[in-house]
Amino acid sequence: MAYFVLPGRGKRVYRLAIARRIVDSTARGARDRSAAGHARRRTRVLRRALRPSRRLQIGLGPWLRALPARLPDPALTTALSKLDPHVRVAYVLRHMEGLPRYAVHDQMIELGVRHPWPAIRAAEAIVVPAPRRGERFEPALLRPVRNRSVLPLATAAVLTAALAGALVATEHGGSRGASARSLRLVAAAPDAWTRGARTLDAWPPRGDLARDRAFTGRAAGAWSAAPGARRAAGGTAQLLFAGRLDGAPLAVLRSGDLVARYRSGRLDVVTAGTDPSAPIALGGGRYLLAPWETRPETLAGGRLPTSGGVTEPVRPGTRCGRGALFHLGSRTVGDLGGPRATVLAYHSPAHRPGGADRPARLGRTARAFWDRLACATPRLAQPLSEAMAFDFWSGRLPHGGKPADWVCTRLTDATGAKTASATLLGAENRATGTCDPRRLVSGTWWRAPSGRWYYLAAAGRGLVPHADGVRRSTTKDRLLVATGTPNSAVTLTAR
Repeated sequence: MAYFVLPGRGKRVYRLAIARRIVDSTARGARDRSAAGHARRRTRVLRRALRPSRRLQIGLGPWLRALPARLPDPALTTALSKLDPHVRVAYVLRHMEGLPRYAVHDQMIELGVRHPWPAIRAAEAIVVPAPRRGERFEPALLRPVRNRSVLPLATAAVLTAALAGALVATEHGGSRGASARSLRLVAAAPDAWTRGARTLDAWPPRGDLARDRAFTGRAAGAWSAAPGARRAAGGTAQLLFAGRLDGAPLAVLRSGDLVARYRSGRLDVVTAGTDPSAPIALGGGRYLLAPWETRPETLAGGRLPTSGGVTEPVRPGTRCGRGALFHLGSRTVGDLGGPRATVLAYHSPAHRPGGADRPARLGRTARAFWDRLACATPRLAQPLSEAMAFDFWSGRLPHGGKPADWVCTRLTDATGAKTASATLLGAENRATGTCDPRRLVSGTWWRAPSGRWYYLAAAGRGLVPHADGVRRSTTKDRLLVATGTPNSAVTLTAR
């Protein structure tokens, strides 16, 4: 990442050595291993790569000697070096790091870019030349750098002071039991998110009881007493919220990817992930927003009232209580049953596989579709950060069947892992196995209103389904209808 962001001057060997030196100089040891630590380190790397100091060229010997035999492809290097620096950063984050559009926007704000959207749009419109070689350059294979220099003590002191300013430790007194003292509460400074990386670590505590040490101490004590894997790691927890909701006090604490909600003497611990922007469900239809999300909107486009970063009650208008909730900037979030709101996205049957694949604010048609799909979306053990619906076929089922849609739903959990499953949405929703959003096709045995069985299959735009293992088949408008032995094995492809 640092190599491609650096200004395009000088030989590739020197650029790669400087990039490696930048990456090495930003390491903070164990603090880089968490998602928040990784995000902070990425910001440090990008800042130094955007405006590299001339001093980085002095004493490059150890890094030059550690270079691999094979360097990154020159065609891509040359193409990126000609771009405006901000466009180059946006391209690297979007296409190489694979960050979603809103995350690229937030990262560029962190880098001091006042108006990121023009750079992001320009980066998305760029077509770079294909690599000349089939091999992939793998930074992980770089040899270790033998360098005797150490981090100056002055730099360490500055970093320590910065961290101390970002996190204000709140220790609770000795009047409580030993279990409460074993869990130390920390709270981010109110403006921490304006001075550093936008991560969960930078969320300040909200709520009218945030300064009530007796109440927050009881919450900390309850979490200290939690058994096994439900207990906060490292003896420290971050206070995110403490206040009264519907007349009852509620405290929300966080440790790593765990979130604990303490209410009326009861503790509920869930895995919530470390997404920096996903709203946290407080209960009763209220959500705690990231401190930089100041203008949520209702699905109708009006202002969604908030108080201290907490939304007014908002619930999906579906029979199962799952579905779209509200808009946050250019994206729509919804409730799919997890501890945090999920970004919802939709592609209509007109979408061509391989085209633009990024979340956008849902319109009326997309919201109506998600109202049907939400209750049929399977739950994952991990919290979801994004759910993308590819509605790849829509029409009437044959032989007296009713209107239906075939959808491939790709779910991205908090770790970035993706799963995709197909569903035939109609009078009765039917799961039809796994699917590939890059090559959309799915099939199932289906019983017509007449009582006869047929094998149905549909494919995405530009594709035609083909089935082996059926007797006779016809295909029209990307829908295959075949006869055969019900529930027998069928090999399905799309061409």
